Amino acid sequence: MKFFYYPAACSLADHIALIETGLAYQRVSIDRDKRTTDGRDFLALNPKGYIPALELDDGAVLTENPVILHYIAETSGKLLPAHGLARWRALEALAFMASEIHGAYQPFFRDFPELEKARAREKLARHFAILAEQMGDRPFLVGDEMTIADCYLFWVLMVAPKSGVDLPAPLQACFDRLKARPSVIRALAEEGLG
Repeated sequence: MKFFYYPAACSLADHIALIETGLAYQRVSIDRDKRTTDGRDFLALNPKGYIPALELDDGAVLTENPVILHYIAETSGKLLPAHGLARWRALEALAFMASEIHGAYQPFFRDFPELEKARAREKLARHFAILAEQMGDRPFLVGDEMTIADCYLFWVLMVAPKSGVDLPAPLQACFDRLKARPSVIRALAEEGLG
């Protein structure tokens, strides 16, 4: 399968998951003009125009971070509990980060007025507090084992300094632990961020 990404973007979560699970994949970077390093027009592959995207061996293309992360977990049998409440908590956290936290970063990725940035900082602080409370004193977001939610959490926390919001202590500690994982180190290096 081919994994389409942009360095340092939210696709980093999927990159980490692919490495963590050991699934075979080929990395294909996309430039600002929506051209891929393998010479294709990314918009022909994914008309939505944004990353990540995962082209399966049969040519089918998956988009949307939560879907791709779930696909990686289901295909590999790793990074998601097979059953029980921990499975649903991981998917719940994944959806919350994708919809609420990722979306709240928009004013910092574009030229928004300071008032919008201040509102986004308040929202992010509330959302980070919710995740920190959910995490408690566990090593990972929903338990003692890494899940796809932690892959996405790494990216969410990595871009937090751009927003000017301080991370709660449990999230900062989790970020530091994740940053030391071989899969994260490798993904960062492969994206030129190491």
